[in-house]
Amino acid sequence: MGETIDWPPSRPPRRRGRLLVLAVIGVLVLGVGTALSYYVDALWFGSLGYGDVFWKTLRLQSTIFSGFTVVTFLVLYGSFLAFKPDRLNDITGGRILIQGQPLNVPVEPVVRAIALIGSLVIAVVTGASMTNEWTTLSLYWYAGGAAEAAPSAAAGAARLVDPIFNKPIVFYLFTLPAWQLITGWLMTLAVVACGIAIFFITITSGTRLGSRGRATTGDGVWRGLSISFAIFLLVLASRVYLGRYDRLFVDHTIFAGVTYAEAHVTLAGLLLVAIALVAGAAIALVNAIVAPRMRWLIAAVVPAVVCYLGVSIFGWYVTSFIVKPNELVRERPFIAHNIEMTRQAFGLHRLAQRPFPAESRIDPGDLAKNRATIENIRLWDWRALQDTLRQIQEIRTYYDFPDIDIDRYTIDGSVRQMMLAARELNVEKLPESSRNWINEKLIYTHGYGVTMNPVNGFPPEGLPALILSDMPVRSTVPSITVTRPEIYFGELTNTDVYVKTRQKEFNYPQGETNSLTSYEGTGGIVLGGLFRRLLIALDRGDLAKLPFSDDVMPDSRLLMRRNVRDRVQALAPFLTFDPDPYIIVGDDGRLSWMMDAFTISDAFPYARHYRFGRESINYIRNSVKAIVDAYDGTTTFYVFDAEDPIIAAYRAIFPSLFKDADAMPPAMRKHVRYPELLLEVQATVYGLYHMTTPEVFYNREDLWSVASEVRMNDRREQAQQAMEPNFVVMTLPEETAVEFVEILPFTPANRNNLIGWIGGRSDEPHYGTAVVYDFPKNRLVDGPLQVEARIDQNPQLSSQLSLWNQQGSHVRRGALIVIPIGRTLLYAEPIYLQAERSPMPELRIVVLATQERLAYGPTFEAALAALFGNAPSTLASSPTSTTAQPTAPGATTPTSSAQSATATPAERGIGAPAQPDRGAGAPGVNKDINAVIAEAARDLADYQRLTAEGKLGEAGQKLEALKRALDELAKRPR
Repeated sequence: MGETIDWPPSRPPRRRGRLLVLAVIGVLVLGVGTALSYYVDALWFGSLGYGDVFWKTLRLQSTIFSGFTVVTFLVLYGSFLAFKPDRLNDITGGRILIQGQPLNVPVEPVVRAIALIGSLVIAVVTGASMTNEWTTLSLYWYAGGAAEAAPSAAAGAARLVDPIFNKPIVFYLFTLPAWQLITGWLMTLAVVACGIAIFFITITSGTRLGSRGRATTGDGVWRGLSISFAIFLLVLASRVYLGRYDRLFVDHTIFAGVTYAEAHVTLAGLLLVAIALVAGAAIALVNAIVAPRMRWLIAAVVPAVVCYLGVSIFGWYVTSFIVKPNELVRERPFIAHNIEMTRQAFGLHRLAQRPFPAESRIDPGDLAKNRATIENIRLWDWRALQDTLRQIQEIRTYYDFPDIDIDRYTIDGSVRQMMLAARELNVEKLPESSRNWINEKLIYTHGYGVTMNPVNGFPPEGLPALILSDMPVRSTVPSITVTRPEIYFGELTNTDVYVKTRQKEFNYPQGETNSLTSYEGTGGIVLGGLFRRLLIALDRGDLAKLPFSDDVMPDSRLLMRRNVRDRVQALAPFLTFDPDPYIIVGDDGRLSWMMDAFTISDAFPYARHYRFGRESINYIRNSVKAIVDAYDGTTTFYVFDAEDPIIAAYRAIFPSLFKDADAMPPAMRKHVRYPELLLEVQATVYGLYHMTTPEVFYNREDLWSVASEVRMNDRREQAQQAMEPNFVVMTLPEETAVEFVEILPFTPANRNNLIGWIGGRSDEPHYGTAVVYDFPKNRLVDGPLQVEARIDQNPQLSSQLSLWNQQGSHVRRGALIVIPIGRTLLYAEPIYLQAERSPMPELRIVVLATQERLAYGPTFEAALAALFGNAPSTLASSPTSTTAQPTAPGATTPTSSAQSATATPAERGIGAPAQPDRGAGAPGVNKDINAVIAEAARDLADYQRLTAEGKLGEAGQKLEALKRALDELAKRPR
């Protein structure tokens, strides 16, 4: 007898021990890293007062993970044990000869090990993927309780039903996604179980053929395949049944949702297919009980295939020969469903629709009634202001103004529209020699202060009229002050820092020395003793520095997740946040950030999908406002839409995370505003869905789009783009109160004339509502591009802009603002001049226009006087010209057309064309003509030189002198 060789050969005990040790070390490393991350997160949530939110989330995720992992493993490994032939070694194993040596191949232990490891891996991966969907499963679990606990209004919204299946909206938002997720998981298990059965049939059948039938597989494996195939057909039937509801979410060319053919053929046909699949599952089970045969498994799917082909053919016939010839008649009720449900999904049912006459001339009485609107017309384009502030207010290279925010503040009893910018510290801009751990983590920890200026305030040199500025912060208005200017939490605070250490923190530059400070807030994680500090350092990647720093004390604090976007996203990852937070100066002088948060879904029945950032959605609500204190990082979420069933469900899951809107402090409440993103989405949807008549909707007779304008793009080039929403302090037509409104104009599709405008209201008692004003359709109203064309066609303006663009400078045109004044529209566009050697733009021209007239001037008052008064339009800016300034206590208000609104139209020249100034201040007629020519040449040369040097005020004086000389030459007899 030859020696028998075992396969696989047994491993030496030492090698197996090493592998086991390495495996244990790997698991420990991964486990310790995860445990540390959870430990620090628990500390962080607890420092914000949301420890219960962290533990509730962890419980939900761990329950889902463990539940699906265990069940998946039991099903897969159980299928292996159930389907495995009794004598697998006898069937597939045995001895074979290799070079004359008998080789024993123990198949069963190897297959069992592979099945065990494979089942465990698939189970863990499945558990992890299902954990990623914890919000879907949690909403399903808590949605019923949330609907019961919601206010009556929210319950009414939740009881809204779809017009086809008569299912409530909460079924589509919560129940259907969970069922689809679970059936998808069951489908995976059924497919894998079938694969296991087919594997055993394959290897046993192959062995039987190789041994010429001496070994038999028996009927056990075929019975296992029959049972698993029956389960597969049952799960597939449930998927087909649930798939009928998906027809409500499909976007077709004309409308979205179920069509005529689907309602009359497809839905019933899919139900028939599901029944056929259930019948097939019964056949497969019978096949498992009786003598298993492959032909019966094939026969099990035949009824479903036949039904599906029949439904497809009949559906094609109905679509081609019944619907297409009479499409509008057949689809009318389904188009009406789509219109109604889409308007509900995007909140268009909350819009009020009003007519707007859009008259050509501004009534004198309207000027007086809209004085607040005129005084708050925005002339500062936020991009130009950002460039200017970076030159005059950054102070040091490591400061930056990442954004410009627009808000309203009350000054001396009047609401004024303001532009604010937070001065944040950008550690990336620190000198390379200063980039070390102590500076980045302990010393340079925060930004400092904000700037604030009125939207139309310009000193003579064309710079912003700053109310808040400099370091330390100076205020020109006593009622607006900053008492806590340090910004530890902001838009650029992307690094961790340690505060309350022995090392003093840099506060702001002060002459040859620096002002230093120490953190006095309660935010952050207390570092505590050495062991806790080691754990935190290991998690945050500071193991080489933090535990050994003499500056760090037990009561020192770690400030992490300081970027306000990351902060709110970590606390409420199930909400979608506006990426543009805005800074608020509170009545107490503290700085806070406010962010809008949205609940979205792509499963609202019969609603068309639209892009929202990277998401495709057909439902949106601005349900939450988040406030983050810029000093201590305190974060609070307030619910502003109690009718939203999604936020009601999340409140049921995390009751301590949210507060009612009424709980927001009044100082913060008055800075709440209508979200720009929401208005943009609603405007896009409204462009199509303002047509509520199916016939008009079908023919697209009145399609609207957001108006376009010429403005600077991201590449700093002037290009035609869709207008952005503009905030305006104004009095809405036919109303009396001054409000903070966000407006956006519409044009007809592929046309440039205006057809309407939408306004989102930000102030109580109308917050969260919007109003749409429709223009008359029997005459044209100039749109932004047409007003831009009028500006370009003005000979004096066009030549001046061309000249500026050639003389060492370039022209920047600000955003065109369209402001309703009474019963007409006022257009305003600022034009800036920027020297090539200086990145700081300065306002040089203000252009105002109505439907009939266009005027301009170096200041808003000059342009307004030229538009409504007797003053001519002028171009040059004099250093002594007056500008719109914020009214400080006790100061007088500059004269504007609003103050002269009581004058008669004839006195203000309303209705008369604006004429250029001819001959004002002209040289004497007796001056020699050659001297006048020489003087004009000198003025032109001086103007070109001063413009190239960036001395725009002096250049403006030379341009005025040149104009006077040219006017004098024009008057001379030829």
